[in-house]
Amino acid sequence: MPKPAKVKCPICGKENDFFADPVGPFCSKRCKMVDLGKWFNEDYKVSEPLRPEHFAEYENLESGEDLDRPEHET
Repeated sequence: MPKPAKVKCPICGKENDFFADPVGPFCSKRCKMVDLGKWFNEDYKVSEPLRPEHFAEYENLESGEDLDRPEHET
């Protein structure tokens, strides 16, 4: 059985299991709600609509797991 993916909470930085129910990747419900509030306040936003060419470099990947590797970040 693979080890859980450990990540830092996007809000407070505490280490947590990415798939932790019901709050992963956040460390708590509070951090999850703070993040949601940032979306509502437009602190986070999508800068432009996604177009098919944004996905062109990912078309030949064999599994969804490959998308989580840092070398595929843009």
